[in-house]
Amino acid sequence: MGRGKVELKRIENKINRQVTFAKRRNGLLKKAYELSVLCDAEVALIIFSSKGKLYEFCSTSSMSKAVERYHRCSYGHIEANQSPDNDQNTYEEYLKLKERAEILQQSQRHVLGEDLAQLDIKELDQLEHILDGTLKRTRSMKNHSLCDKLSDLQQKERSLMELNAALMNKLEGSSAPLESTCQLQHELKAQYQLPYFLDPNNTPEIRRYDSIVAADNVGDNANGMIMREWMQ
Repeated sequence: MGRGKVELKRIENKINRQVTFAKRRNGLLKKAYELSVLCDAEVALIIFSSKGKLYEFCSTSSMSKAVERYHRCSYGHIEANQSPDNDQNTYEEYLKLKERAEILQQSQRHVLGEDLAQLDIKELDQLEHILDGTLKRTRSMKNHSLCDKLSDLQQKERSLMELNAALMNKLEGSSAPLESTCQLQHELKAQYQLPYFLDPNNTPEIRRYDSIVAADNVGDNANGMIMREWMQ
C-alpha cells in the first residue's frame, strides 16, 4: 500500500510539531546542498523557527554576498530608474507647487482685504465681483437656514396649540363633577359647624345660654351699683 496523503495544516501537538520541524529542516538543508553540488548553483537558504532561532545554508563563502546579489537583482532596476533627471523633475515639481501655494495665500489675503495696494483697477474689479458672488451665496444660505428654522418653530407652535386645545376640552369635560364636589363640601361644612354659628331662633340650647348670660349681666350691673353707692 502507498503512503497516504498528509493534510497540510498546523500541527497542534507541540512535541510532534517540533519533531516534524527538525526532520523537514534537515531534509531541506540536505536538498539545498545536493542542488548546489549537482547543478553547480549558488544556493542560499534561511530558516527561522517559531521561537526565532536562525538556521541557514549558503553554497558560497558568505551569506551577506548572496543577500547583496539578491538585492541587486530584485531592486537594482528600481534604483537605476531614479536617475539625476528624475531628481531634477521632482525638484521642478516642488517649485511649481510652492509657487501655486504662494499664489493661493496671496489670494486669500486679498479676499480678507489685505495687500490691496499692489492691485490695479482690473484686479480690484475682479476681486469685487468675486466678493459679490460670495456675499450673495452666503446670504442665500443664511436665508435658507432661517426659513428652515422658522418652519420648525411654526410646526412646534401648531403642535402646542393642538395640545392646549385638547387639554381645554378635557378640563371642560371634568368641570361638572368638580362643581358637584364643591357643593358637597359646603354641605358637609354646614353640618359640622359649632353651635354659636347656627340660627339662635331654631336652637333651644342657644336661647337658654343667652338667658343665663343675660342674668349674669344683670347681677353684675346690680353689684356694680351697690359698690358705687357704698363708695360714695
